[in-house]
Amino acid sequence: MNYWKQEWKSLLTITVVFLICYYLPVGTPRFDNAILEAFHLVKWYAQEHVLLCLIPAFFIAGAIGVFVSQASVMKYLGAKANKVLAYGVAAVSGTILAVCSCTILPLFAGIYRMGAGLGPACAFLYSGPAINVLAIVLTARILGPELGIARAFGAVFLSVFIGYSMHLLFRKEEEAKAAAQMLMPEHEVKRALWQDSLYFASMVFILVFANWGRPQTDTGLWANIYEQKWVLTSISGFALGIMLVGWFGLKAWKAVFTGVAVATAAYVVPETPLVAFTIGTLGLTIFTSTDEGELGEWFSSSYSFAKQILPLLLAGVLVAGVLLGRVGYEGLIPSEWISAAVGGNSIMANFLASFVGAFMYFATLTEVPILQGLIGSGMGKGPALALLLAGPALSLPNMLVIRSVLGTKKTVAFVSLVIVFSTLFGVLFGTFFS
Repeated sequence: MNYWKQEWKSLLTITVVFLICYYLPVGTPRFDNAILEAFHLVKWYAQEHVLLCLIPAFFIAGAIGVFVSQASVMKYLGAKANKVLAYGVAAVSGTILAVCSCTILPLFAGIYRMGAGLGPACAFLYSGPAINVLAIVLTARILGPELGIARAFGAVFLSVFIGYSMHLLFRKEEEAKAAAQMLMPEHEVKRALWQDSLYFASMVFILVFANWGRPQTDTGLWANIYEQKWVLTSISGFALGIMLVGWFGLKAWKAVFTGVAVATAAYVVPETPLVAFTIGTLGLTIFTSTDEGELGEWFSSSYSFAKQILPLLLAGVLVAGVLLGRVGYEGLIPSEWISAAVGGNSIMANFLASFVGAFMYFATLTEVPILQGLIGSGMGKGPALALLLAGPALSLPNMLVIRSVLGTKKTVAFVSLVIVFSTLFGVLFGTFFS
């Protein structure tokens, strides 16, 4: 009986796949364009985000797994940590990390696997891409100070509220995890806290400065930082090299060789800084992967994150491209459907804005011009805030990776909390500022 039950399932699967293939709408303009948009989007993602965003994030996540003691993570972010401290640290992380919903994933996976509590880890996961100072300033300048302030307040509040809600929903599992952590031996400390802090700071600065976006104006602090972004990235990389030689045992000739190669590339092709950045990344990869000590462990840990996360992200970007296309281009779902559905301030309009935003992929800062166009097409203020709170923090690729780390049940709970509370915040904001 069980045999035939299994065979019927297989037959049903084969039949469904056959019917999908048989009725594929190949040749219709919208379908053909959606497929093309999927490959455009994944190409753009590979060019703009993998080298500059994800590779540094993988190295940071790998370093968390190797060089940060589990006791330190549990002290500040663990299930038994001081709640004010744990959620406070997690909630303001986005002011430092100007990253998108995908770049935050290796960092989230790193601290969660090292013992961070589910609540603080989820607060960090939400806040990383949501609380971006530059994005908030840009929102206030282009979309108005009301939306900018509401976005800043809402993102901080939601990161704490969503994180703590996750803790409450799965508190039995968290208590069991905390009890198990109490039995773990102390991690051997090889360097002073200030040394590890500077080491991580150099990698965070590389991630932040290499991805610093062009501001709307050519004057002011943000513009000055943008003009010097590659100089600041180079200084951060030089500092990292010095620390790797002095504190982590990297052979000096390897650091010098990589540095000379990077400087030569920067001199020969100054108009393409990505070439020098790629050479520096390759040098770091080669010399850490061939090391038999701590640096080899660092590479192995980083590579394990890349193997788990990168394929899921690229697959998710392809699906998102088919459904929604790129900015300014159409996927299977017509953009006018979305524009028509998010007018006014009804609960449904706010829900649709947060739901669609949660599945779309927004690169850092791109949500502002997108919303500017939607507001010009009649989008209400409440749905605009709902999309700002849900969109940058989530995406379909992001969800696929979260599921691989947390499992289906926790992922559904996290995504649902983000959508529901973004909807409620949008309704409240739209009510008071209609």
